[in-house]
Amino acid sequence: MALRFTRFTLCILLSAILGVDKVEAQSQAAPPGGRVLEIDTLDRTADPCVDLDQFANGIWLSNNPIPADRSRWDAYSELTDRIQSRLRDLAETSAHDAAAQPGSPARMVGDYYLSGMDEAKIEAAGIAPLREELEKIDAISRREQLLETIARHHLLGLDPLFNLIIDQDPKRSTRYVVQLWQGGLGLPDRDYYLKQDQSTREIRAAYVIHVARMFELLGEEPAKARLSAQISMAMETRLAQASMTKVEVRDPQRVYHLLQLRELNALTPKLRWNDYFSAIDLRNPRDLDVAQPLFFREAGRLLQSAPLEHWRIYLRWHLLTSTADHLSSAFVDEDFHFKGQILSGTKELQPRWKRVLTSLDHGIGEALGQLYVEKHFSAQAKAKALEMVANLKSAMRDKLQTLAWMSPPTRKKAIEKLERMQVKIGYPDTWRDYSALTIDADSYLGNDLNANRFEFKRNLAKLGKPVDRTEWTMTPPTVNAYYSPTMNEVVFPAGVLQPPLFDVDADDASNYGNTGATIGHELTHGFDDEGRQYDGDGNLKNWWTAQDEKNFLARSAMIERQFDQYTPIDEIHINGKLTAGENIADLGGLTIAYRALKKALEGKRPEPIDGLSAEQRFFVAFAQSFRENIRPERLRLQLATDPHAPGKYRIRGPLANMPEFSQAFNCAANLSPLRADSLRVNIW
Repeated sequence: MALRFTRFTLCILLSAILGVDKVEAQSQAAPPGGRVLEIDTLDRTADPCVDLDQFANGIWLSNNPIPADRSRWDAYSELTDRIQSRLRDLAETSAHDAAAQPGSPARMVGDYYLSGMDEAKIEAAGIAPLREELEKIDAISRREQLLETIARHHLLGLDPLFNLIIDQDPKRSTRYVVQLWQGGLGLPDRDYYLKQDQSTREIRAAYVIHVARMFELLGEEPAKARLSAQISMAMETRLAQASMTKVEVRDPQRVYHLLQLRELNALTPKLRWNDYFSAIDLRNPRDLDVAQPLFFREAGRLLQSAPLEHWRIYLRWHLLTSTADHLSSAFVDEDFHFKGQILSGTKELQPRWKRVLTSLDHGIGEALGQLYVEKHFSAQAKAKALEMVANLKSAMRDKLQTLAWMSPPTRKKAIEKLERMQVKIGYPDTWRDYSALTIDADSYLGNDLNANRFEFKRNLAKLGKPVDRTEWTMTPPTVNAYYSPTMNEVVFPAGVLQPPLFDVDADDASNYGNTGATIGHELTHGFDDEGRQYDGDGNLKNWWTAQDEKNFLARSAMIERQFDQYTPIDEIHINGKLTAGENIADLGGLTIAYRALKKALEGKRPEPIDGLSAEQRFFVAFAQSFRENIRPERLRLQLATDPHAPGKYRIRGPLANMPEFSQAFNCAANLSPLRADSLRVNIW
């Protein structure tokens, strides 16, 4: 599975014409307090040397309690909300546009939105949209039907037992291969099934109660529903016991196992993989990259040993939990009770229009994105972002040329990789063709499943074709960014290139401290503990000398130990190994962005703005990009599952290794956040 490295956890994925010059005033209007650096959020009573987060964000943190329908509230949440409001206007306009042609982006967006907003029809339907599939599950009478049923569910975008995608071969990035990954769990991670601390045990107990309630909504008597929940939990626990940890799967070498079909059959005796591939219409799967062979061996045993009734229960549960948010309110509310309230601490369900837009973006995000970009993303913004990326790449090139710990042979390869790194800004050059997808205003769940089926088949169709290097894996309105190691590319959707994160009219120090650090972050992902294992062509290949690799690993271990020491809540430490890649990218990105800013200011003597020098504004803007209020439940979930550290530690961690910060604020030695020289991390 090709890894996508992002600066932030995937936010709600909300998902152009290059020459667009007319942009509505609201699309570039300044948010309250400023365009990028918001001066009225500063707490001037705080000492930035002691706590930059409080200095940069203190007023904001006090004045921005977490909305009831959110588990956290940060700069990215604010921008996501603004973009959602714009998308709502676009969707409602499209829904009532009589002139929109069938199959056009406007017609598809409008019909999808109407189907999701027709609450009366959804309530009246109840479980009816799932009845046909539930009957097929109930009709399973032979073990041979299990893989066929799992295949049918995969076609519908569901996730029982394991996951299959077509993606680049990590060691031959010019071709696509079938990739098989562990899956099939209902809780966020395998550790939720295995850890024995009090909090995790309570979540497991709540999960079993939740599953039982969902089975009751499906029509089962309470006693039977409780038994069904226990059976499903037992099956998921077996899968969890065979699953690799989140730290283990971060090593791309450990999850690469290229097998032939006969070898997969030998790994899982008696399973009819030909039946599975036939059911998804993949007649010749060719090479198979089986990420976790031991998991698939156990999955095969479970398919052979578990009673068919247990499998029927498991499949009913995964059908139900995967579609509950598109069903009537009883299912939606119970689904939210566990996933939103218990796991994340969210107090209220989001308004229906927001939930529908999330589904719409997931299903036909490039159709929605095309409408968004035409109205809300300017050519000037794209040009400014491209300019910044070029400046950041230049600063990183300079850094690579002067690294004392890297030898000339490795340095040459590193610079070659940087030069080959492609950049995508705003939106795809060619929009996705949805002509084979049926969307109408009649069935909300039907539209979701149709979109899932379309995307699964579109993905399957890649096999045997040249790698499409124009493809995007985020939609244009997404407030996020990513680096792909097999593509060796950095991608910045239009959504992330908006105030308060970025603005063409903001001063350089603000833009470089915020979005500049994001750009540097994504560039650095090409050289973090995972990304560094891929060469300039995107192949998983060791291009390091033995000594240089040893030097890098020693520095990487230092940042792991640094973050292991942070304890955000309940004596729960940040997992330094899980977050290593993001922490390396945060430090590298900030360092490179600072160098790029200094280069941009050469020959200039910018005057202070609002009492802050250019260098101070750079660091304040960086801190404001990570401002965050977060619920304790969401924080615990993040520490258990997320490769990103909590926001305040993404501020604190890099500054502890950057003397430039202490110099910018003239920090006294006893107040400086700098770590001792022997502990200070300096990688990129």
